[in-house]
Amino acid sequence: MAGTAIMGTVTEPRSRKRMSAKERREQLIEVSRALFAEKGFDGTSIEEIAAVAMVSKPVVYEHFGGKEGVYAVVVDREMQRLLSLVTEALAASPALVKLERAALALLRYIEENSDGFRILVRDSHTATDTGTFASLLSDIASQVEDVLADEFAGRGYDPKRAPMYAQMLVGMVALTGQWWLEVRRPGREEVAAHLVNLAWNGLTGLDPAPGLTPAAYLSSASTPLRQPLPRPTEKELREKEKARERHLRELEKARERERKEQERLLREQGKARERELREQEKALKEQERARERELKEQEKLLREQEKREEKLRAREARLAERQARLAEQTQPKTDPQA
Repeated sequence: MAGTAIMGTVTEPRSRKRMSAKERREQLIEVSRALFAEKGFDGTSIEEIAAVAMVSKPVVYEHFGGKEGVYAVVVDREMQRLLSLVTEALAASPALVKLERAALALLRYIEENSDGFRILVRDSHTATDTGTFASLLSDIASQVEDVLADEFAGRGYDPKRAPMYAQMLVGMVALTGQWWLEVRRPGREEVAAHLVNLAWNGLTGLDPAPGLTPAAYLSSASTPLRQPLPRPTEKELREKEKARERHLRELEKARERERKEQERLLREQGKARERELREQEKALKEQERARERELKEQEKLLREQEKREEKLRAREARLAERQARLAEQTQPKTDPQA
């Protein structure tokens, strides 16, 4: 029975329609793509690819030369797919629509090509010659840089700052995409709206209820990406504007409180600094007085020492004089007649 089962397994592929070389190559790419997304490059083997594709290992080697070869093809395809979507989005105008469509393009790619994005964010294996996710972001940043340079020049900003801002903007969108890959909440349009809200309005001008413009839902060929949200009514627009005004007033109050708090802290710091300086001056004066007392004490000791040395020298002189007289008295007298 076991032999029959093995025979059935071995002969089953022969009963199927034989694939052409192109079809087999595409099949191996799709199988490898799914395995790399699930297990990564190091966790996937040629044996697994061949087993899932129901071919022998030499077939994989014949098409790609090894695991590195098929991995390079998979990564390159995903990079080109994502880059083409973003490039198409950046061809729109004006700048706000460019940003909206680029954010939607990335989230659309993540939603429709989750396996591909997982492979990209793991980064390419060092054994391959293909690019990395970082290099892909760098290519996108270069395109964004051109857009920002034109916008900066038109608004009176320094265009030389465009490369730095491009890296900031692309990095923010890419990291949000990696986060959304796993959570998938909220929906991609809402995530894109909040991304654009932060990037376009900044923290001080955030819209409390952001939404995308109708133009964001159209590709450069005017093909709808998804049914746009219903157009808000006049009442909803007024309510939204009131909410925005309330939000701005709250921000202004918060900034005023922050300014007052900073002024209070500065005053306290100034007072603390003055106290510290007074303490330092007091300590310095104490040190100076102590030094003066020390010097006076040293001078006093020096004078006393000089007096003692003078007394000793006088005593030594008297002693020498007494010794000289004693020596004269003890010397024998000689007879003058002798």
